[in-house]
Amino acid sequence: MNRIWIRFFVSPSSNRKPVLSIVEGSAIQNPKWLGFVAFVVAFVVCGAVAEAQQTATTPRIGYLNTSSFSALAERIEAFRQGLRELGYVEGKNIVIEWRNAEGKLDRLPQFASELVNLKVDVIVTTGPTTTRPAKEATSTIPIVMAQDTDPVGNGFVASLARPGGNITGLSSLAPELSGKRLELLKETVPRLSRTAVFWTSTTPGSAHMLNDMERAAAALAVKLQFLDILGTKDIDTAFRNASKGHADAVLVMSSGVAAAHRSQIKELTIKNRLPAIYFRSEFVEDGGLMSYGANFTDMDRRAATYVDKILKGRKPADLPVEQPIKFEFVVNLKAAKQIGLTIPPNVLVRADRVIK
Repeated sequence: MNRIWIRFFVSPSSNRKPVLSIVEGSAIQNPKWLGFVAFVVAFVVCGAVAEAQQTATTPRIGYLNTSSFSALAERIEAFRQGLRELGYVEGKNIVIEWRNAEGKLDRLPQFASELVNLKVDVIVTTGPTTTRPAKEATSTIPIVMAQDTDPVGNGFVASLARPGGNITGLSSLAPELSGKRLELLKETVPRLSRTAVFWTSTTPGSAHMLNDMERAAAALAVKLQFLDILGTKDIDTAFRNASKGHADAVLVMSSGVAAAHRSQIKELTIKNRLPAIYFRSEFVEDGGLMSYGANFTDMDRRAATYVDKILKGRKPADLPVEQPIKFEFVVNLKAAKQIGLTIPPNVLVRADRVIK
């Protein structure tokens, strides 16, 4: 009795493509078997080609982040939602390569290089701290900023209207927000005379924010104590110095370091019974007192529209950078109670969200 054995295997080096391993037996000489063998081989080869084509055409997005998944969970979900609204579903018709520095900013250049080596179609960055290493890693792969404090001043784009290079996206540029935060802090704590300002000197765009804050401080008769936070070890030091400086409150400026260590900062403000205002609502959602700033969640959702346009052939150089259109004031009454603070009604009524 003539027999034929046909074995296929998946080689580790063949990108999971089935490989014809053995065809043996005298029956292979029989014409009635030749048709069968030809059919099987054609079926396998076509399947491998189809899989290869699907892999080649599925867009691959790189997402570069200073923090952890949990730290930016809401923003990440907003980005995914924005993609879904445009017809992209992660794992089905789009692949996302996540790179989270977990607060270790020195890892960002390595992660940016990894995304470039993977030949992703677009790199999405969550702020200037991640845009910088992405820009240094590539001048050809499009980069979409989910937010940036000062895209022109940071050297990322030539102008907001005509970016001119491989970077575009959204800007959170609104230097007056720093002064507005100080005003809200003064209204919340009428006795406020000294404020500790936590900032990161390496954060692009900080100079603009400091200038605006100093003007507001002069008008409000509030003295500012600037405390530079470059890493987690500086946070405890900053609070000790704030105490020595008799600070009545804390104002946390936009910073990748602060964002990555927001739980530590929040806990120390509660422990030291210091009213604090932050630049992002996540601080307040985690138990901080209050925040005022651009709605970053909305900006992440809108970042997906830039990804979509680029995947459809548009060039970053021709896509104008958008400025913030939604701002949000969030207050946490539980945090106020923890430090023995009563939020004045005229402040509370202006809140977009009140967490109880």
